[in-house]
Amino acid sequence: MTAAPYDGSTAPSAGAPARRGRTFALTAALSAALLVGCLLSAGLGAYDIPLGDVLSSLQHRVGLGGQALDRVAESVLWNVRLPRVTLALLVGSSLGCAGALMQGVFGNPLAEPGVIGISSGAAVGAVASIALGLTFFGNWTITVCAFVSGLATVLLVYVLSRSGGRTEVVTLILTGIAVNAFAGALIGLFIFFADNAQITQITFWQLGSLSQATWPKVLAVLPCAALGLLVAPFHARKLDLLALGERPARHLGVDVERLRIVLVLVVALLTAAAVAVAGIISFVGLLVPHLLRMANGPGHRFLVPGSALGGALVLVAGDLAARTVADPAELPLGVLTALFGSPFFFWLLRRTRRRQGGWA
Repeated sequence: MTAAPYDGSTAPSAGAPARRGRTFALTAALSAALLVGCLLSAGLGAYDIPLGDVLSSLQHRVGLGGQALDRVAESVLWNVRLPRVTLALLVGSSLGCAGALMQGVFGNPLAEPGVIGISSGAAVGAVASIALGLTFFGNWTITVCAFVSGLATVLLVYVLSRSGGRTEVVTLILTGIAVNAFAGALIGLFIFFADNAQITQITFWQLGSLSQATWPKVLAVLPCAALGLLVAPFHARKLDLLALGERPARHLGVDVERLRIVLVLVVALLTAAAVAVAGIISFVGLLVPHLLRMANGPGHRFLVPGSALGGALVLVAGDLAARTVADPAELPLGVLTALFGSPFFFWLLRRTRRRQGGWA
């Protein structure tokens, strides 16, 4: 049984002005919260930097006045905190946007890169490049390997979860379980044959973290994330039409298979970008689009960019919590998102089941 399709109709109605106002208010609230979160994340940590000093240093760097901080504070802010905040923005927006796209493509609110195994599949490529010492693309090797394995995984999931032109909830979940198990087995094999230094790196991918953020890593992932985030919103209207059903979408001029192929590639690109620098961070792409859909409706013209914005907010806040909750120790970010995301997934699964009146 498939999940209830989203009502993606974009036809004008009497409530359109109210929806536009709600969309604007929600966008403004997310943007303001993200800005505050970034400033707090830049200042708080083992070495606290007052908010005024953070703003002063930022102004000084862009030539708008302000003044530089002392040498230690300047180094902490620009070499440790800001690369980490920037990476959280890129990874969070990539995962949030990928989740919204997958749910639109599959027509299923349970689809998410981590839940159905895409993140694990991409991690296999990244781990393989570490364990085998691959360097054929230089700094891009891990990202390329993650992209290729992530693409193969998302294509496999897409093929196996389709039945009679539909994406079944049970098949989707079971496929994800199988893919995650197989990916875990492959990662285990790479760990068995890896040396101690490689095992340390592989453990990073499994737990998920932004602790190794640097400006070179930001620059390495930026093109993939930026390309995916720029392409995704241009397909929002087609996703709205696809939500009406494949046949109506075709009658309205949507090349359904081409749309799916393009968006599958975008999802693989975004997921690979995130996994390549942060490891496996699950449930962001499940939780954020669903909450925004509940708050503002199913229209993808807001949902796709809004999920990118919300995902960035979740990752910035989550990384700040990971660094400060158990200070001086640091919690793995992927573990933290799974602790909060798993109960939400269980609730969403039961809610979907009740709407369908059972599994079959």
